Amino acid sequence: MSVVGRNIPHDSAEGHVAGESIYIDDMPALRNELIVDYVGSPFAHGKLKSIDCSEALKIPGVVACYTHEDLAHNRLGPIIQDEPLLVDDEAMFLGQPVVVIAAETKSALARAKKAVKIEMEELVATLTINEAKDRNEYLDREYTVARGDVETAFKNSKHMIEGTIVVGGADHFYLESQACVAVPGEYDQMTLHSSTQAPSEIQHTTAHVLGLMQNQVVCITKRMGGGFGGKESQATHPAAMAALVAHKTKRPARLVYIKDDDMKYTGKRHPFQNDYKVSFNDDGLITGLQVRYFADGGAYNDLSIAVLGRAITHSDNAYFIENAHLTGRICRTNLPPNTAFRGFGGPQGVITIENILEEIAAYLGKDAFDVRRVNLYGIDERNTTPYGQVVQNNTLHRIFERIEKSADYRSRVKAVRDFNAQSKTHLKGIAVTSVKFGISFTNTMLNQANALVNVYLDGTVQVSTGATEMGQGVNTNIKMLVADELGIDPATVIAMPTSTEKNNNTSATAASSATDLNGSAAVDACSKIKSRLAEVAARYFASREAGIGAYPDSIKFDDGYVWDERRPENKLPFKDIVGMAYRARVSLGERGHYATKGIEFDWVAGKGAPFLYFTMGAAVSEVTIDRFTGDMKLDGVDIVMDIGKSINPGINRGQIAGAFFQGMGWMTNEELKYTDKGNLLNYSPTTYKIPNIQDLPLRFNIETVENHNTPNVRGTKAVGEPPLLLGISVYAAVKNALSYLSGDEIPCLTAPATNEEILGRLMYYETADSAANNDGKQAAPIGWSGDSMNGTSYSNDAGMLVPTIKHGSLRPVSESIARGFSVASNKAGSPKAKVAQK
Repeated sequence: MSVVGRNIPHDSAEGHVAGESIYIDDMPALRNELIVDYVGSPFAHGKLKSIDCSEALKIPGVVACYTHEDLAHNRLGPIIQDEPLLVDDEAMFLGQPVVVIAAETKSALARAKKAVKIEMEELVATLTINEAKDRNEYLDREYTVARGDVETAFKNSKHMIEGTIVVGGADHFYLESQACVAVPGEYDQMTLHSSTQAPSEIQHTTAHVLGLMQNQVVCITKRMGGGFGGKESQATHPAAMAALVAHKTKRPARLVYIKDDDMKYTGKRHPFQNDYKVSFNDDGLITGLQVRYFADGGAYNDLSIAVLGRAITHSDNAYFIENAHLTGRICRTNLPPNTAFRGFGGPQGVITIENILEEIAAYLGKDAFDVRRVNLYGIDERNTTPYGQVVQNNTLHRIFERIEKSADYRSRVKAVRDFNAQSKTHLKGIAVTSVKFGISFTNTMLNQANALVNVYLDGTVQVSTGATEMGQGVNTNIKMLVADELGIDPATVIAMPTSTEKNNNTSATAASSATDLNGSAAVDACSKIKSRLAEVAARYFASREAGIGAYPDSIKFDDGYVWDERRPENKLPFKDIVGMAYRARVSLGERGHYATKGIEFDWVAGKGAPFLYFTMGAAVSEVTIDRFTGDMKLDGVDIVMDIGKSINPGINRGQIAGAFFQGMGWMTNEELKYTDKGNLLNYSPTTYKIPNIQDLPLRFNIETVENHNTPNVRGTKAVGEPPLLLGISVYAAVKNALSYLSGDEIPCLTAPATNEEILGRLMYYETADSAANNDGKQAAPIGWSGDSMNGTSYSNDAGMLVPTIKHGSLRPVSESIARGFSVASNKAGSPKAKVAQK
């Protein structure tokens, strides 16, 4: 009986509930351990003049202060090594580390941080994408993917829309902050216990900045209290600072960020500002698409090149686009370097095309579901992406057919329409969006993994891989794959802490590929062990009397037993065959390796097949909006996903639900607020709002499409990131609700669609509607008294009618009202709709 497909509890479930699971700061203090922290730049952009640590070093309990001069090398970065660990010339973001302090007590450390004197000249800071564009501040070259003839498509098109969509960032909000314990050993060796998604990156970076060889550094990761991409590259900084102290003092050192500092000074999801132009026919079929992506990379490159690349390669999402011209630049701003975040640029690409499809539907007066369906990728034709990859095993049409029925979509659309025709206090919206998410690292070399499997004499197994556990269940998946391959009970398999000593040169646990890569490597190792065991078993089960020779191919492993299929009545426990193999001096340990086949991509040409397969799905979301306050409630969500053959259905269901709600939070609640000096204002759980139980819908359904044609280990498909992109359906539902008020205008909406953002749009459309019904005279929006409208202005720098409250408690439209707007036109070029954008 196959282990794959069973619901087996997460391997840390009991430990989490009992409080026995160990995280970095749960590790007991070691003898002579030092506490580490740092002093950062006081400015978002500044020129370093001098550093004075003399007073700090006089404080009892303070052991050392270190600066860039104490490092062997002072540049790091996962793609381009452009970021200093410690400021040596210019500070490029507020709080950027300048001085590392080591102390024996927290109180001494706190006093020392105040005593360090940093002299710095404040320079002009670039804090927005628009400022970066104006100042021509970019981190890298322009990247392009193109197909067909966009200009001809535009010239011959009957309908066109162009505009800008602004997409905000988000904080990872993992429960365990960045953390590391560094333990020095003999001969300058170092062991790092790090909360990281990339132990090999920690090893390589630490060795580099300290001037050590990589074989002198070992990184161990038992688990993380969440990661979501935030610990893929930025866990290197606290690890390197703790290692610096341990290396210099020869004492253990611990650095754990407090939550406030973690949120203030680590990178976020990349904000994007995307300019688009699209042509289409009367059915809503896209004939040409042009998108210019502008990503806010922050102060340094980090992973921005790869994030932008995935955004561009997800511009199509689930839809065939015959003529496309897609370009992208990374803007440099004086904010912490933005980094990996679940979805890794894919969401910023997908929301752009989903927003466009909503606008096409509004322009044509069609149901957006039908517009999306007419644009879906085909099976045998219209099945190639703009970058040249064939979309194989396409289940999108099945998914759309299923969700239309299971969500009772048509009836609910009618109910929404009827409700909006009657209600004067509330507004409803409903939308379906899709996802086609490419699975593999877009950097081909990262698509490899190795594993170590050890079988012990009692029949139990240890498996070590480069995958790191951050709550997503990768260890459970891997131990189930090992158990399935060896035909044993998963309870007899343990996934060991990830260590660079056991698994070398590993890729980060990212790109939704951890199970795919590391699970495949583990299966490869098990297959080699099983082959040797089969030879031992074949000799044992051979019988001259019965005329049965020793044929290893006839040996079966299942349910903890081993037998020859020609004599199934004669079975031995797995551990007995293991014992025989040991006595026969047969190896019971093995390394496995896996490299994804058939993938490649050339960014110079903008062509290739970067993904092994695509995870696909769709979601219908329905919302209700209070027209007086802008308060939005999510009424119901229906999800249908093709996840292949699930290894563990329960874990996958949890991943789908969790990813959706995280995506919903990014789309609705989680707005980052900065001052004009680069200070993050909402940097704690009290001011940064992730979804809570009251934000979740009462009606929430998840269905999966059975699909056994996936070219992956055991036919499974990755679900770590793809469902997050379905949270865009909530944004689209809000946009749909606004279409009931916008009249001839295409409703526009900035992400996240917070209550304030929604209220601003409501006021604009309500005011415009009231003015139209009163012979052009301005009238207060519904829910506002005449007094509350005193001092209201109705214009922005684009000349659009947008209300801003001067004397009220609300400012519905933010300070950064856009320089652009959307214009929809027919072939003759006469405008049909014009909309202000943030």
